[in-house]
Amino acid sequence: MPSPSSLLFTGAVLGLTAGFSPGPLMALVFSETLARGTRAGLFVAVAPVLTDAPIVALAWLVLARMEGSGGLLGAVALAGAAYLALLGWQTLTGRPALEPDGAAGPNGAAGTGRSALKKGVLTNVLSPHPYLFWATVGAPVLVSGARAGAAGPVAFLAGFYVCLLGAKVLLALATGRLRGLLRSTGYVLVLRALGAALLFFSARFFLEGLRLLGLT
Repeated sequence: MPSPSSLLFTGAVLGLTAGFSPGPLMALVFSETLARGTRAGLFVAVAPVLTDAPIVALAWLVLARMEGSGGLLGAVALAGAAYLALLGWQTLTGRPALEPDGAAGPNGAAGTGRSALKKGVLTNVLSPHPYLFWATVGAPVLVSGARAGAAGPVAFLAGFYVCLLGAKVLLALATGRLRGLLRSTGYVLVLRALGAALLFFSARFFLEGLRLLGLT
């Protein structure tokens, strides 16, 4: 049974990976920052906080009701392992995202922030990534951690969202100042390290799935 500290670490690693890896929301952070200024990019960065709660709650509820069925949970764990392996391989071997063309504008007014936030919310709601992650990875971790009380799930969610939002905010701030950030060696090394971490978690989910299916 995972401890709160291990769940905090797991959430932090997965949050950093989601925050720094190329994807629709990251692209929008860059484009809004470059076109409308840092303020707009920051509003996009916080979109997951507004959109993920129903997804997390529903996935957790469904998985909790399935907890007595080792076969179903094993299949979910194997699906999570496959999803993490795919993300890990893409992060480990893929090319870093390049920032869109455009010049960074001023920090903008409140209207600019609201417009950017709406775009961020819509992008996150329509992206398959949050649904796949919470259905196959996040919810199983929450169900497992909840067996020892509320501290585990709270630690996982705190680690995940602090690092996810922190990464997006950092990229928005850096993009507003350093246009060459995404071509830097440091950014590439971060992606490679996070890709390797995802493959590690994929292996753990794979073994857990085999255990639940009674194959080990």
